[in-house]
Amino acid sequence: MSPSTLTGGHKAGLAQTLRADSWWTGPALTATILLGFITYSTWAAFQANHYWVDGGAEGFGGYLSPFYSPVLLVDTQAEGSVPAHHSWFGEKPDWWPSSLPFSPAFLILAFPGAFRFTCYYYRKAYYRTFTGTPPGCSVGAVPQKKYKGETSFLIFQNLHRYALYFAIAFIFILSWDAFQSYFRGGKIGIGVGSVVLTLNVVFLSCYTFGCHSYRHLIGGKMNRFSGCAIVQTRHRAWQGCSWLNTRHMLFAWVSLFGVALTDVYVRLVSMNVIKDFNTWN
Repeated sequence: MSPSTLTGGHKAGLAQTLRADSWWTGPALTATILLGFITYSTWAAFQANHYWVDGGAEGFGGYLSPFYSPVLLVDTQAEGSVPAHHSWFGEKPDWWPSSLPFSPAFLILAFPGAFRFTCYYYRKAYYRTFTGTPPGCSVGAVPQKKYKGETSFLIFQNLHRYALYFAIAFIFILSWDAFQSYFRGGKIGIGVGSVVLTLNVVFLSCYTFGCHSYRHLIGGKMNRFSGCAIVQTRHRAWQGCSWLNTRHMLFAWVSLFGVALTDVYVRLVSMNVIKDFNTWN
């Protein structure tokens, strides 16, 4: 083959390659999962109902879907919604236009969404999948007259380091929700929902604290790790974060499935489609 038909060692042109394996299965699977999650999460957010399982105690206990946590404002007329006292700022305001849909999820999903959308791993995943830049190793990419990288329009990806702070805050909020799930009617116990909400926090924590930006924040910017006890502590934290970082792709997908399945579980229990096995009943 003439060298002029090669670009970077592979055939020039979109999806052109010398590879004989099924290289397209990875991008196709990634596209299917991401589109499926986006579709479901959008649908779940617009529902604005059945995101809560009553804990039976005033202001404490119960299961709350992570798509709706924290509940800043609530429409108490919606079926399966949290009571007004469980909302940070009470009920939906009277001035909210009746022509516009309302959902507590609309008020908070942008923050974890921004963290995932600007995540270094997810950038690679959806750049390859949806824009073909490139769709796979040694596979031809979408022809570009001038490569600009993450400059110009894509410069907003630099917001990832700031979205990280919101993501960390959500870990604490969801941890509180998981803690409350072990109480019902003022009594401590455990249910399948308690385990589901707890595992969701664990998976999200592994994903969040394995973030490249967090790894840099706690120790990656240091020139040396020898010195005082504080420096040594940061070194150990950096090592732990590095262990998570090497598995960032794994936790990115596990946490994505985890948060969706947690919402599904809470929704089905709230709708009385399935029974939550627990120690209270």
